[in-house]
Amino acid sequence: MTISLIVAAAENNVIGRDGDLPWHLPADLKFFKKTTMGNPVIMGRRTWESFEGGLPGRDCIVVTRNPNLVIEEAAVVSSLESAIAEAGDATEIFIAGGGEIYRLAMPLADRIVLTRIHASPDGDATFPPLDEEAWHRTSSDRREADDRNAHACTFEIWQRR
Repeated sequence: MTISLIVAAAENNVIGRDGDLPWHLPADLKFFKKTTMGNPVIMGRRTWESFEGGLPGRDCIVVTRNPNLVIEEAAVVSSLESAIAEAGDATEIFIAGGGEIYRLAMPLADRIVLTRIHASPDGDATFPPLDEEAWHRTSSDRREADDRNAHACTFEIWQRR
């Protein structure tokens, strides 16, 4: 099983502000959907709540400290380890945040699917810094800002060394 982190992070590693993304990039949302479709997606409760309407076509697994939380559209577990076990024999699982879940998952990850947003917004959630001695970039595809996407971004794949 390949464990992949999937994240959109600004140049200052900000990934969120007040429970939402601090940018509007339809190109990244389309990339996220295409990349994760058909695979289990693990996330924390606040990240789940930011996906209004859930993530159709994916088995969602929500990690929470709340033992009473029930979500009809997702499996609910109490730890990252339980979430990975819940994914069963999937070929690849995606971990979609937030910041605390990324920090817990970083040592377990085989791959990082990173959309680097070329901006430095204020935010209250961050992605851990990438240790380039532990990771190497295997692909990079830059997209310029346009009338639908407020910022330039680069779609990157990082593999553990």
